[in-house]
Amino acid sequence: MGDLEIRAAVAEDVPAIVGMLADDPLGAQRESPDDLSPYLTALERLTADPNQRLVVAVREGRVVGTLQLTIVPGLSRRGSTRSIIEGVRVHADERGSGLGTRFIEWAIEESRRENCQLVQLTSDSTRTDAHRFYERLGFTASHVGFKLQL
Repeated sequence: MGDLEIRAAVAEDVPAIVGMLADDPLGAQRESPDDLSPYLTALERLTADPNQRLVVAVREGRVVGTLQLTIVPGLSRRGSTRSIIEGVRVHADERGSGLGTRFIEWAIEESRRENCQLVQLTSDSTRTDAHRFYERLGFTASHVGFKLQL
């Protein structure tokens, strides 16, 4: 798989991250790569929060993937801590390379280091390829998710 670095995202990574977020049918409708200011503000908030990990995968100096891992302490499940994986994107040139698997494995290991008892994620109902990918990695489609647009 070549040299791959997974590290915290920095402001200089934001254009590449937003490009990947916008590079699919759903993201193209909701992302705005022409105005990075809201993304840079969000990065500042994420960086200041110790329970957030916005990371990038870098190969040969190029950002080729991103994901956000959120650590959530809770009372349910006997006071267990869980993690949530969100915003997983792999650059189009890297799809099928094993990067997605490596990325999710990283998030699971990071969750273990944080003593999480559960890793969860959501995936848009139209992303059937992603659903197969997550199931192959051991995730089960155990819940129905709901959203309320504000």
